[in-house]
Amino acid sequence: MKLFLVTRADLEPGQQAVQAAHAMREFAAVHPDLDREWYEESNTLALLAVKDERSLSDLVFRAETLGLPFAPFREPDRDGELTAVAFGPMCRRLVSKLPLALKV
Repeated sequence: MKLFLVTRADLEPGQQAVQAAHAMREFAAVHPDLDREWYEESNTLALLAVKDERSLSDLVFRAETLGLPFAPFREPDRDGELTAVAFGPMCRRLVSKLPLALKV
C-alpha cells in the first residue's frame, strides 16, 4: 500500500521535494481516514514526476474521472500553479508508468 506523490520535472529539485510534501499534507487533510489507514499499514511513499503542469493536470483529470482519491496542491507563491498531487494507494495503475522524481 503506497501513497504516490507526483510532482513536476520542470521544477528545481528542491521545489519538487517541497511541493510533494505540500501535496502529502493536503492528502492527509482531505482524506484523513485513507491517510491513517496508509500510515498504519505501510507508510510507504513513491515520489514520481511528470513533465510539466499540463501533464499533471491531465493526470488529475484522469483520477477525477475514475473516482480515485487524490489531493492536488497549488502553490500560492507561483500564482496558484498546480505543482504536485498526492494519489491514494488505489491509484497504482494510473501512475505505474511514471518515472521517479529527482532521478539523475
